[in-house]
Amino acid sequence: MKRQQDLTAPRAIRRFGVQVDSDAFGSFAESIASFIGTARFLVYQTVFISVWILHNSLAPDALVFDPWSRGFTLLTLVLSIQAAYAAPLILLAQSRQERRDRVVAEIDREVAERTQSDTEFLAREIASVRVSLSDMVTGEDFDERLVRLTDVVESLGRQVESLGEALAPAGVERADATASTSSTVADAN
Repeated sequence: MKRQQDLTAPRAIRRFGVQVDSDAFGSFAESIASFIGTARFLVYQTVFISVWILHNSLAPDALVFDPWSRGFTLLTLVLSIQAAYAAPLILLAQSRQERRDRVVAEIDREVAERTQSDTEFLAREIASVRVSLSDMVTGEDFDERLVRLTDVVESLGRQVESLGEALAPAGVERADATASTSSTVADAN
């Protein structure tokens, strides 16, 4: 088996018969199906069939091409051919529309999933911000803590003063004793 030089492109499948671009044919089928599904087409078809029947019923025998005596066989054939081609074209257009709808639905589902995950992430972030804010000291809390701290400092100050007053007479005697001991030592020298 011979190797291709360009390995980046897949091998083309060789088919026998007519090669048809499926996208071009599909868009053609959609245009036909969309035209067949309009009121304009129904009016055109009604006018065409009415003219056909009137012409073949009222025209002289030399101009009649589909006589009533044969039951409008040619008209039946034309309408059968139209139906035979219209049905597959409509089905092809519907299947292409279904594939497009499936792709759009998949994209919508992915967008909805991303939106949901983003929403859940934002909800978690908001919850964490709320928890952080609940742990933060607000101005009122700070004022309350400052008042309590001031009360504690004042009570400690009062305790120090009371301890100082309790120790003050003993401190005076010690100071006198230290002074007399110092003077005795000085006299001895």
